[in-house]
Amino acid sequence: MLSVTVQNNKKKYLRYNEWRKKQFLSNTPKDAHIILHLLPWLLTVNDVHVPGYIKEIKHGFKVFNIENNRDILFSEGSFKKKFGFQDERFTVRYLPGASRIEGIYTIGSVGTISQTLHSDCDIWICINQDQFEKKSLDYLNQKINLIKGWLDEQIRIPVFFFLTDIADIQKCNFGNIDFESSGSTQKNVLKEEFYRTSILICGKIPFWWVTYDPEGSVDYAEELNRNAKSGFGDTDFIDLGNLTQVEKSEYYGASLWQLNKALTHPLKSIIKMLMLKMFLESSSEELLCNGFRKLVLSSDDKSLSPDPSLFTMQQVLAYYAMHDRQGHFEFIKKCFYLRYELKMMSKKQTEKEEMAASVFSQYKIDRNEIYELNEFESWDLARQTEFGGLLFEYITDIYRDILRIQKGMRGEVAQEDMLIIGRKLSSSRAVKNFKVPVLHMPSDKINLSVLTFMYTEDIWQVYSHQNPSETVIANEEMVFCLAYLVWNGIFDPLQTRMQPNPTSVTLQEIINVAKMMLHVFGIYDISRVHFSNFLNEERITKMLILISFDEKNAGIDIQNISIIYKNNWEELFVRRFSSLDKMKAFFSRIGKGSPRIETHYYIQRSNKYFEKIIDRLKNIIDQMIQGA
Repeated sequence: MLSVTVQNNKKKYLRYNEWRKKQFLSNTPKDAHIILHLLPWLLTVNDVHVPGYIKEIKHGFKVFNIENNRDILFSEGSFKKKFGFQDERFTVRYLPGASRIEGIYTIGSVGTISQTLHSDCDIWICINQDQFEKKSLDYLNQKINLIKGWLDEQIRIPVFFFLTDIADIQKCNFGNIDFESSGSTQKNVLKEEFYRTSILICGKIPFWWVTYDPEGSVDYAEELNRNAKSGFGDTDFIDLGNLTQVEKSEYYGASLWQLNKALTHPLKSIIKMLMLKMFLESSSEELLCNGFRKLVLSSDDKSLSPDPSLFTMQQVLAYYAMHDRQGHFEFIKKCFYLRYELKMMSKKQTEKEEMAASVFSQYKIDRNEIYELNEFESWDLARQTEFGGLLFEYITDIYRDILRIQKGMRGEVAQEDMLIIGRKLSSSRAVKNFKVPVLHMPSDKINLSVLTFMYTEDIWQVYSHQNPSETVIANEEMVFCLAYLVWNGIFDPLQTRMQPNPTSVTLQEIINVAKMMLHVFGIYDISRVHFSNFLNEERITKMLILISFDEKNAGIDIQNISIIYKNNWEELFVRRFSSLDKMKAFFSRIGKGSPRIETHYYIQRSNKYFEKIIDRLKNIIDQMIQGA
């Protein structure tokens, strides 16, 4: 492989990277301009008027090659004016003694057809950590956090920074278990996604991108060494390590963590789960990133600008068109369509629809279904939850298939990770006595309607005005119905009604109790529960005790108690007791396993024994828990 090939590949990569930047700027002009142009400048500048200022910094930081970035240099004057930066002599062209940031990169959907209004932006800031003193590294971390705080207030796209050491990326060392990933699973899979989806914001070009030769294979290490020693050597490259294969066990581990995300972001994660299942089942050795690099670098057509999300969709659909049941394949096409938020056949066609048309001309969706999918956000609650249920069941089916494929596979996934995923899945779908079921919504956008409470034949029912013939929830206990609505995020006090009924429950009391439930328990969100909670046995963590909720003239004797409680696995339960003795029996069973319960109480303020009843019940429950 000749150096001239490396240089040709470099030109093609830079052309492709500029196209990705333009796509990002086209999708979200203001936010993209701040991320692509202002962010490197903020990391480089250290002035009291500029976000990220740290008084103690002497020499500061400098992003590699920022002095030759035309877009940043062109915008520097407006940046100074924006922040009232008085030093007209300052320019990023001249920064002696600064510690160097080797490169800043996005990873994920930004700048692709899969970027939507709900997309976030993950950014890798890459450094050679052994070239930083500890104090300087601390300052850089501090500066990044200050800039992030400012960005959170200024732009709509949520931005997440990952300060990464080049040596760690080379070894695929991406940290330990946390809310986003697991050290036992996220290795080469994450690097594959980085190479396939990243945009170079500012800094060095990943050397992997230029080590391609259509005439034959390339020895990455040899070419890297040759480039370093050659008179034609190029300092514009960064060595983040080669990637030739990913072990099947890593695909399996990564699929477990996509399942974890799918419990709260199903449309986003089902695409990645389908892709990982394809990798596990397929005998093909070529990685998607390598196929995409080949597509970008093998063409001399300057007008051709491949989109990584479009490329991924083509590959996944081509595979499942051959390997999945027809009904499932039709559902997969809908998932891609909704995930990418396409609006084909609508009056306003964007470049996104024009690019996707080539795929959906091959894998057609019925015209009437396209019209229905275009109205997805306005579907009524029943239809949204029905689709969400189908989505969740299909995700579970994929997970079962992955478990089947994994049997006998070499490689290890940490047993703790397996336990966590199993219990998270159980929390989302397991049926238990007195447990409040979870609605599986396809997206965060819930089309709420007016909900009406109705009491008939000793049963409380709630129906939606969008579809009065279908019951949203029905139960003998009003408290259970209310907990279901609040827990699933579909209760709106301004859109709540009640039909006349013979009970003592009032609409205002329902609203008061619902607000109390929301305050104590929040809305179901499995992602907010720290992973370590699932390594512990099930125990009750929070409790709301409702006293004589549906009694009109409750006296000092407590005969009607409803208890709502949540455990450490994000499961909510509702129990009702007709006497203190029955409640005591309940506490005797749960007390030892749940020694520290955050307890709240609710009783109608109009009750003339309000304070006495509350104090009495507190004393009783404290004695029950301590004596259990």
